[in-house]
Amino acid sequence: MSSKDWIEKDYYAALGVEKSASSDEIKKAYRKLARESHPDHNPGDTGAEERFKTVSEAYAVLGDEKKRREYDEMRSLFGSGAFRRSARGAGQPGGVPFDVSDLFGGGAGGGDTRFGGGGFTDLFSSIFSGGGGGGAARARGPARGRDVETEVALDFEDAVRGVTLPLTLRAPGVCDTCHGNGAKPGTQPVACPVCHGAGVTTRNQGSFSFSEPCRNCQGVGTIVEEKCPECHGTGGVTKTRTLNVRFPAGVADGQRIRLAGRGEPGERGGSAGDLFVQVKVRPDELFGRTGDDLTLNVPITYAEAVLGTDLRVPTLDGTVTLRVPPGTPSGRVLRARGKGVVRKDGRAGDLLVTLDVVVPAKVSDEARAALETFAEQTPPAAREHLDARVRRFS
Repeated sequence: MSSKDWIEKDYYAALGVEKSASSDEIKKAYRKLARESHPDHNPGDTGAEERFKTVSEAYAVLGDEKKRREYDEMRSLFGSGAFRRSARGAGQPGGVPFDVSDLFGGGAGGGDTRFGGGGFTDLFSSIFSGGGGGGAARARGPARGRDVETEVALDFEDAVRGVTLPLTLRAPGVCDTCHGNGAKPGTQPVACPVCHGAGVTTRNQGSFSFSEPCRNCQGVGTIVEEKCPECHGTGGVTKTRTLNVRFPAGVADGQRIRLAGRGEPGERGGSAGDLFVQVKVRPDELFGRTGDDLTLNVPITYAEAVLGTDLRVPTLDGTVTLRVPPGTPSGRVLRARGKGVVRKDGRAGDLLVTLDVVVPAKVSDEARAALETFAEQTPPAAREHLDARVRRFS
């Protein structure tokens, strides 16, 4: 869309919202109108198709905070009539002569150096062309390819240690026949005859200069006269490719790995998008994970909890011996330092071992007799505060 569109079109009215509408209100209005006017829901209805294009164009501006701010500023500037040119003194309050060139030093010849020496016209030419000194428009160039996302399932240990895996994708890739330029082998894209390779065209309206992407080449700057028979001029085809992807040590479930430039190729040689790999970590039969710490549940007998013992437990790298002190309650956590996930700085998390005192469902007569003897010689559990409450209801 051109800068002229921003001045002439009321995007708020197109979406049916007030200028003070919030981002959520704008998004809600767009979704409702886009659903109602979508071509798929209105086959053969050219009016609905035009309405869909209008609301999409409006949301492309108002849905972007930066573009919306620039749009509001431009509409406010030109809508107020503050810079409307007129004959000197004509229609001015009190007959005071006024000309926009007076604001920028253009009345006496030569531009004001504060605005690049180009005066009023060059200043607004620079605004509409997206910046740059002297009002020069910059070519947009070939469109960047879209980002691609895929998912990979990793074994628990591979995620902790890090691993390199081949990843096979069936996705758009650079055409091998034309090497991405879209032209038939033996030919090359030529400079667009309309914009002469600049990718933009400029129109003058009075004191204003408007720049917009060239419609003949869609802002690329070149056109393909003889299209590649394989990709039909797009520069890309769908194909199967294999990439070796490095998953760093400690990668977590749900984490995304970004591979710059490995996504969908841009049209006719444009830069490629990125590939995002979503990591899904398979659970381990023994270990769990909390941040950089590994977790492990270890059952112990009642006697081991009462008397204490030395436990030999597995880690990802071998084994470690932990001391269970006498009188250990069920649920106590022992820590094996440095036996967890290795961090990027080389330090490692810990292995957290949770002790689970196992109570047997059945015991032998000898064990029962021993337990009864033990119970007689063991002080009762401290339940006085509970017994006091129970006596209330007795």
